[in-house]
Amino acid sequence: MIDLRLLEKDPEGVKAALDLRGFPAESLETLLLLIRERRERAGQLDELRAFVNAASKEIGRLMAAKQTEAAQAQRQTVKEKKEALEQLEVSLRQSEEKLRHVHLEIPNIPAPEAPVGASEADNVVRYTRNWNPDDYLSKTYRPHWELAEQWGLLDLPRAAKTSGAMFTFYKGAGAKLVRALIHLGLNLNAERYTELLPPHFVRTETLSATGQLPKFAEDAYYLPADDLWAIPTAEVPLTSYYRDEILDYEQLPQCFMAHSVCFRREAGSAGKDTRGLQRLHEFHKVELLKFVRPEQAQVEHQAMLADVERMLTLLGLPYRVLDLCTGDLGFSAARTFDLEVYAPGVGRWLEVSSVSHFTDFQCRRGNVRYRDAQGKPQFAHTLNGSGMATPRIWAALIEHGQQPDGSILLPEVLHPFMGTQRIG
Repeated sequence: MIDLRLLEKDPEGVKAALDLRGFPAESLETLLLLIRERRERAGQLDELRAFVNAASKEIGRLMAAKQTEAAQAQRQTVKEKKEALEQLEVSLRQSEEKLRHVHLEIPNIPAPEAPVGASEADNVVRYTRNWNPDDYLSKTYRPHWELAEQWGLLDLPRAAKTSGAMFTFYKGAGAKLVRALIHLGLNLNAERYTELLPPHFVRTETLSATGQLPKFAEDAYYLPADDLWAIPTAEVPLTSYYRDEILDYEQLPQCFMAHSVCFRREAGSAGKDTRGLQRLHEFHKVELLKFVRPEQAQVEHQAMLADVERMLTLLGLPYRVLDLCTGDLGFSAARTFDLEVYAPGVGRWLEVSSVSHFTDFQCRRGNVRYRDAQGKPQFAHTLNGSGMATPRIWAALIEHGQQPDGSILLPEVLHPFMGTQRIG
C-alpha cells in the first residue's frame, strides 16, 4: 500500500503519479478525508480518556475529603463520559476499517523510470534477442496442439471431461518435458536463490499482502469453509514468509525461489487466446522473489531480469523485453519488464515472465521490515519474476523444435533431463 504520510505531505504529487496509471483522483480525496476523520476521532478519544482519568482521580480526592455528594455527581459524569467513550471507540474502529478498505484499493505509484502511456500499446520494446523475422518466411509451423496430438503429448479432451475448459493432461514425453523445465528452472538459479516449497493454499491476509485482494478476488479460487485461497503464483506465500517480522540490515537481500502449481480463474478470458496451452486455470511455475533494501533494488532488479534471460537463451528461444508503461503496470508494481517468446505455430509473442519491482508497497501490506544502518525499522522492498512458467515455454519449444520428418528437436540443455534429443 502507498505511504499515507507521503500522500498527506504531497497530495498533488501522488495524484499526478497515479493519474499516469489512469487512477482517479477522487479515490485519493476520499482517502484523505478518511485520514482526517480518523485523526479527528482519535483526538476526541484521547481527550475523553484524559477527562475520565482525571475525573476518576477527582472522585478519590472528594471521597477522601468526605464530600460525598460531589463525589456522587462526579461518578454520574464519569459514567456518562464512559458511555460516550465506548461509542467513540466504535466510531473510530469504523473509521479505521473504512480507511483500510479504501487504502487497499489504491495501486502503487509508478517508478519515475517507467515509460508513460495509457495501455499495452504504449509499452516499449527495449530489445529483442535470437529473433530474425526472415527465418520464418520459408517454413510453415504447426501449432503446438497439433504436434501434441500427433505425438500424444497432451490430452485436452479428457482434461475437459474431468475438469472443464482450460485444463490439460500432460502425457508421456509431454509430462516429462514439464518436469524437465521445472528442474532446469530450479537448477539454473540454485546458487543465487534459496529454494522453498511453499503451501498452495493461503489465508486472506496472505493474498492481500501481495495486492491480489481485494481487487482480483474474482480471479482467485476460494475455499470458504476454510477461509483459504488457492495461490495464483508462489509469489503470494513467499512474500508473506517474513510477514510481521523485522530483519537485520545484513540479512538483505534475501533471495528465494519456489516451484508451485498456480491456480487462476482467468475471469473474463473466455474465447481469448485459450486454445492449447496459451491460457490455463492450472499450471506449474518456478518463481523468483527477493527482499531487498531500497538502495539495492535497481541492481537486484536487473540481476533478476538477467536470470530469466539466461534461461531463455539456453533454451534457444527468440524473446523480447518490454518495459511496461504506467497505464499497463500491474496493481502492485512500480516498474515491470515483461519477457515474451515468439511461438511460430500460433504466430504470436507469448508472455512468459514479468520481472517487477514493487518498492515497499507489498511490505507495507505485509509489515515486512528491516533495521537500517542506524537501527531504525524501515519497510523492505520486494522484487519478483517468473523463473520458469512452463505452459507457454512448453508450447514455444514444441513449435520451434518441429522438424521436416515430423519429430520435435529439443534444446541441448534439456537432453540430460529428458534422456533424449528429440520427441518422435
